[in-house]
Amino acid sequence: MTTQPAILRPGSLPVNDRGNGARTIPLVSRKCGSTSMINGITAFDPGAKIGVHFHNCEESVMILEGDAIAEIDGVRHALTAGDTTWIPANVPHRFLNESDALMRIFWTYATVDATRTMVETGVEQSIDAEHAAARQIP
Repeated sequence: MTTQPAILRPGSLPVNDRGNGARTIPLVSRKCGSTSMINGITAFDPGAKIGVHFHNCEESVMILEGDAIAEIDGVRHALTAGDTTWIPANVPHRFLNESDALMRIFWTYATVDATRTMVETGVEQSIDAEHAAARQIP
């Protein structure tokens, strides 16, 4: 861990293939020295979606590119580039790309100890542990 500032360039960082057409690039994390937050970028291919889940902390998501559907506590919200969500801890949600173009989001969790619990299975996983699977894609 370091106490030095970091410059992170998504194009040169490892990618975590989350399946179903979603890929995540972890950015700020313990790895670069953060002690209080983590963030990253997730790209969704056309038709991609992630399962309904919740976190043990607050999360904010900004749409960087494309159109998204944010399903938050069972309510669907149409979002476009620049729109930003704030989701309290333990609120079920997911993001979907129902368009025919790439959609990208920038997400931030309010703690380095963030977890994701999948509603369907009840399986909880550390975000850090999930991102350990990230690898460089040529």
